[in-house]
Amino acid sequence: MSSSSSLLTQRSIIESWFIPIDIVMLVCTILVIILSTIFLCIILLDKTCHTVSMMLIGNSCLTVLVFGCVLLSMCAFTLENDLKQIIYEDSLCIIRAYFDYVAAGVVNYSFLIQALYRYVTVIYPNRLFWQSARFQFLIICLTWMIAFIFPTAFIFTGQVKYNGDNQICQVPVQPSFYIVYPACCIFVIPVSLIMLIYLKLFRYVHKMNTRITPANTLFRAQRELKMAQRIVILVSVLLTIGFPYAFFILMSFFTTPPKYHYRIAFLFVDISLALVMMALFQFTDPIKVYMIEKIKRRPNPVIQTI
Repeated sequence: MSSSSSLLTQRSIIESWFIPIDIVMLVCTILVIILSTIFLCIILLDKTCHTVSMMLIGNSCLTVLVFGCVLLSMCAFTLENDLKQIIYEDSLCIIRAYFDYVAAGVVNYSFLIQALYRYVTVIYPNRLFWQSARFQFLIICLTWMIAFIFPTAFIFTGQVKYNGDNQICQVPVQPSFYIVYPACCIFVIPVSLIMLIYLKLFRYVHKMNTRITPANTLFRAQRELKMAQRIVILVSVLLTIGFPYAFFILMSFFTTPPKYHYRIAFLFVDISLALVMMALFQFTDPIKVYMIEKIKRRPNPVIQTI
């Protein structure tokens, strides 16, 4: 009998908090999918959103939508197994793991592209080609290609394993190259670059304040710096709430992580994505203005009186 067949009959130990946590994760991912879909529709339909900067925000919404769909599939699989109280690795488990790594990486790189665009518009305002929609689209395509390629180093070498306690397929959290490599590709590299870009922008605008600079140039630089600050806040939300995952990786180098570490880590990931979409709405004025105008234009119901 194959290992997968034996897993079909294997019962799992269900803790009292499994089902409530599964439902919370499911609700968060559904909220993420709804919000990202609404934002994408607004960006496509509203002509005032047809700019390069909004194209980059649309790319972030698309990446979050993809990530949300992947997480929804993972949550549904976990909830189903928990309800049935079984340990079962289906045929799509490895595929879900692959797209999980892809989507997580492309989300952070989408915010890196936004930060790079702000950097170019401030530091190199005359390099119009770098600011063009065509060039930015090429950068977007490049990040998607990188996201699809980097997980192949451990997906197709058998490093991804099914964890029955957490009902998930992931690279085991243990001291190895294959746990550090995706962490660097997904989080360390893009987030470090975003922070470096923001630091350089801050120093550049500070120098402009200390010397004689045309008012319109200084205003534009300050505006772009504000946008970069918002990107940093969004990424900080992802990092702060996703801290348990990084903490468990670090812990694995010294001791054994908790038994249900993946359940805890992915709960924070799902909540963080929902918070990111709320923050993105708050920080993106065209989307906010469009939705407010639509709400105000709703016709008031006319009550007929005799």
